[in-house]
Amino acid sequence: MSLIKNEEMLEVAVEASLAASDIIMESVHEPQIAKFKKSGADLVTHTDLESERIIKTFIKKNFPNHSILAEESDIKDNSSNYLWVIDPLDGTTNFVHGYPSFSVSIGIHYKMKPIVAVVLEMPHLRLYSAIINDGARCEGNQIKASKTKALKDSLLITGFGYQHGELWEKNMYFFKRFTDKCHGVRRLGSAAIDICHVATGQADGFWEYDLSPWDSAAGILIAKEAGCMISQLNGAEYNIYKNNILVTNGIIHQEMLEEFSNYSN
Repeated sequence: MSLIKNEEMLEVAVEASLAASDIIMESVHEPQIAKFKKSGADLVTHTDLESERIIKTFIKKNFPNHSILAEESDIKDNSSNYLWVIDPLDGTTNFVHGYPSFSVSIGIHYKMKPIVAVVLEMPHLRLYSAIINDGARCEGNQIKASKTKALKDSLLITGFGYQHGELWEKNMYFFKRFTDKCHGVRRLGSAAIDICHVATGQADGFWEYDLSPWDSAAGILIAKEAGCMISQLNGAEYNIYKNNILVTNGIIHQEMLEEFSNYSN
């Protein structure tokens, strides 16, 4: 597969994300909740649904034979080696409350491998992008992970799922644990943005449990191309169908893995 082909897909992904952002930003002060998912805190708005419709329209127009996996429809057509994994509005709760941390995330995978990625951070419309083996960029400028050498000097990010079960309890433990081990732990509410902030070096590490494929499909390529290290929390290889993730600048990765391996009930 040629770089030109990847660039064509990147162009469409950028156009789709910008078109989706128009409807999102128009609705940010008047969100209409369409339904709840698994809990009263897991929201879906009409804007999520319209954003997804817009993105799918771009994909079907330009690449009609490609498969699509999207958060709000959660339907995957397996007929193509190309899979577009979409989160049309990552950080819906933030969006509903006007909190400035939500995004559009589009990851394109070829035979299960991420090859093109776009994350559009809102409300500032900050565009992150990556093509496999061609580096990662923010607003067109190349980005690199931080060079922070020790966990004690790091800034970390995490996220919490909506289900308050075993994984939620485990993550609360690590939230407290890492707060004592580093400069601070942030919780922004958009996994796509969280991963991109590690890719830019604004933060040094991110972990989360209870993820869905669209949460990380774009971010992992951006992070990898920026020089980050990515794994599951037990150190095993990560892919978007695993439900936990660790993304770091690479230098503090082993220190964080040791903390996770030492966990006990």
